[in-house]
Amino acid sequence: MSTAVSAPRLWGYPVVLPSVRDPRLHLAAVIISIHILGQTALGFRVTVPQIVAAILASAILEIVITFQRKRQLVWPASAMLTGSGVALIFRVIGTERGDHWGFQGWYLFALVGAVSLATKYLLTHRGSQLFNPSNVGLVAAFLLLGSERVEPLDFWWGPPSWPMVLAYSIILIGGLIITTRLRLLSLAATFWLALAAGLALVAGTGHCMTAAWSVQPVCGADFWQIVMTSPEVLIFLFFMITDPKTTPAATGARVAFGFTLGFLCALLMAPQSDEFGTKVALLGGLVLLTPVRAVFERRPLLVGSPRRLFWRGVVIGGATMLLGTALVAMAAPGPRRAPPNVPAVDIEIDLATLPPVTVDAEVGSLNLDLETADVASLAATLAQNLEIESQALRSADPSLLRAVDHGARLIALEDTIESGEVRKERVVPSYQFDSLHLGVIWNNGIQGGASLGFSGTGTATEAVYDVDGAELRRSSAPFSATFVLSQPTGERWMIVDVIPGQP
Repeated sequence: MSTAVSAPRLWGYPVVLPSVRDPRLHLAAVIISIHILGQTALGFRVTVPQIVAAILASAILEIVITFQRKRQLVWPASAMLTGSGVALIFRVIGTERGDHWGFQGWYLFALVGAVSLATKYLLTHRGSQLFNPSNVGLVAAFLLLGSERVEPLDFWWGPPSWPMVLAYSIILIGGLIITTRLRLLSLAATFWLALAAGLALVAGTGHCMTAAWSVQPVCGADFWQIVMTSPEVLIFLFFMITDPKTTPAATGARVAFGFTLGFLCALLMAPQSDEFGTKVALLGGLVLLTPVRAVFERRPLLVGSPRRLFWRGVVIGGATMLLGTALVAMAAPGPRRAPPNVPAVDIEIDLATLPPVTVDAEVGSLNLDLETADVASLAATLAQNLEIESQALRSADPSLLRAVDHGARLIALEDTIESGEVRKERVVPSYQFDSLHLGVIWNNGIQGGASLGFSGTGTATEAVYDVDGAELRRSSAPFSATFVLSQPTGERWMIVDVIPGQP
C-alpha cells in the first residue's frame, strides 16, 4: 500500500516546484555560469543589480499571472530564463567594465524583462505564443531605445585566455546536451551552416563593420570569422532559436526552419555597417520568422510525385540563387581602409624625451595586442606626427598633414594653413610632454568604432613666423589635451582629433 505525498502548500495554496530533470534548470545553469564568468573574468559591461532586476521583474510577473489563472504558486522557471537571457544580451551604454554593483539603467533591465515575459501571454495565436519572449523583447528595446542608450552583447568577448576557453566549453557542451535531449540539434546545426554560407557571400564582397572593441573596421574574412565563432552567435543558436514552443515540431520542418532562418539573418545583416545593426539584424531574423513557423509543417518538401518534386527543386534552387544575389547586392561595404600613406618627412624621436606612458585597463578590452614596447612606439608615433604637423604649418605644406592627420584634425589644420596665408603669418605649435596616459576614445560614438587617445599634459610653445620664415613672436603655456589616434589609411597611426582637457 502506497501513501500519496501531498504537494507543499503556502498560505493554503499549492506550491509547484520544478523537477531536477527539467531542461530549463540545465539551461539556467549554463546561463548563470556565463554570468559568473562575465562578472569575474570576462569583464562584461553589466552589473549584478541589472541582472537581478531583469530576472526579478520577469519572475514576479510570471508568478502573478500564473496565480491568477491557476490559483497555484508555480516556480517561474521559464520567466527566470527569460530575465537571465535578457540580462545576458542587453547592455546600457555607460555601464563601466568592472562595476559589479552599479544601479545605472536597472529599471531598463526590469522593463525589458517584464515586457519580454508579457509577450508570452499577450502575443499569441490559437493559444500558442508567437515569439520567443526574450528575443522579441530585446529587439523591440534595441529599436526603440537606439544605439545611443543601449546595445547588445559584443560579438567579440576578448583575446584567447582560460576564461574564454571555459566560456566556449560551457556554451558548447551545455548547448549540445540540451539541444540533443530536445531533438533540436539539427535545427541549430542547419542554422549555423546557412548563416555561415550567407555571410561568406557577404564577406566576399569586402563587407566591413565598425565595432567598439576594434580600432579598425572589421572586414572580409575577419568579419566572417569573428561573427561565426562568436559566443553570442552560439548562445543565439543553442538557447534562443531552439525554444521548443516557438519552433516547428517535425524534424524536417525544423531543418527547413533553421535553413531559412540562417539565410534570412544573413540577408538582414548584409546592409549593416556597424556592430549594433549587425547584432539587431541577427536577433531580428528570429522575430520575423517565428510567427510563420507553421508554414514549414504544412507540406513535407520531399513527399509527392516526381514532377512535383522536380518543380519544388527548381523553385528552391532559384530562390537560393536569388537570395545569394541579393546578399551580394545588399552587402554594405562599410568603412574601408585606403592604401598606407607613408610620411614624406622622416623624423626620429628619442624615446628618452618622452615620459613613461600609463595605460588604461579599457585598452585591454580591444581586439588589439599592445605590448609595453608597442605603447612606447605608439607614443613616439604621436610625437613624430606632431613634429611633422609643425613642419607642415611652418612650410604651409598640406601634403605633409595628409601623411599624419585625418578627419577633423586634418580639416582643422588645413584651415589653419589657409587662414595663415591670408594673414601673412604662420602659427606653429610644439609640445613638450610631462605625462601621457593611453585610453580608449569613441570619437564617433560607441558604434563608430574605438580609437586610442593619449591624454597628455605639459608645455605647449606657440611660435609665429612670417611667410619668409622669420620668427615674429613666441609664447609658452601649460596644456592639457587628448590626442585621438586611429588607423584610417592602413598601418600608420594618425591623429584624427584633439580634445582640449582630459576626459
